[in-house]
Amino acid sequence: MPSPRYDVLAIGNAIVDIIARSEEDFLLREKLTKGSMRLIDAAEAERLYARMGPAIEVSGGSAGNTAVGVASFGGRAAFTGKVANDTLGELYRHDMTASGVHFSSQALDSDQPTARSLILITPDGERTMNTYLGACQMLAPDDIDADTVAAAFVTYFEGYLWDPPQAKEAFRRAAAIAHDAGRLVSLTLSDPFCVDRYRSEFVELIRDRTIDILFANDSELRSLCETADLNTAISTLQADCRLAVVTLGPEGALVIGPDGVEKVAATPVDTVVDTTGAGDLFAAGFLFGLARDLPLREAARLGTIAAAEVISHIGARPAVSLADLARQAGYDLWSNSSKSA
Repeated sequence: MPSPRYDVLAIGNAIVDIIARSEEDFLLREKLTKGSMRLIDAAEAERLYARMGPAIEVSGGSAGNTAVGVASFGGRAAFTGKVANDTLGELYRHDMTASGVHFSSQALDSDQPTARSLILITPDGERTMNTYLGACQMLAPDDIDADTVAAAFVTYFEGYLWDPPQAKEAFRRAAAIAHDAGRLVSLTLSDPFCVDRYRSEFVELIRDRTIDILFANDSELRSLCETADLNTAISTLQADCRLAVVTLGPEGALVIGPDGVEKVAATPVDTVVDTTGAGDLFAAGFLFGLARDLPLREAARLGTIAAAEVISHIGARPAVSLADLARQAGYDLWSNSSKSA
């Protein structure tokens, strides 16, 4: 098998984040479920945008954030996602390319605008997302470049792709290409409400080994396994999944692998400013470490380093070089070995 050209190919919704600070009572007045992601239409996007406070626009989307995180570690990252031929689409493409991510997906030339997510951040750093999918839901099987998939150590999908039917088929096509090339396939469950919508299908993807590596937080895992008990959910996952990582917020993460379950502590953070992108960046560190042959525990440590960085500021992408942070923690990322400081 030829050496991979990319460490990670991330496939997901290309979304521009519109981020504003919010008080708890605003969420109550708008009847928004704190910490959730809901899909909205164009009219609701306009209405909510008009009621939000001052906002900033930055490129986002779960898989896109992960790709940028891999590049920040010094990894070779690619991204597949659909933007429109409009101002926000140009912004997204520029941000991905400037971050060192290969992004060659053809822009959509139609009346569907580039997707945007209106993100409200409460004082505790929790984010509530209201997402208009627009152009990104037009991702189709023809947008999957077989050569890029076959050249990636791992192809990483976001669970949100399961909403649009065409994107679901693109997911299946890319997964088949990756496995035919002897590569790995990874999925993040994305959101408990996403799991609620597609639980049986996600379980099937795990059990039939379409998915080699699963990412979830504890809420998503409980939803997947339909239990309130985390230990029961972990036992269920062990029986079905080759490799899984469950993030636990400030409690760190659990790596569920062939040798059992191992807990990895979180990297300390002085102040949590914005939890947007924490799971995305954890996945970036873990997959980058895995692609560079690090032990599972050390790959997870890279994930906690990346997650700690991104929650210390507003925005879902790194503000400083993750490679520099990894070096400071004692990692040598270029000789495929690591050591703890």
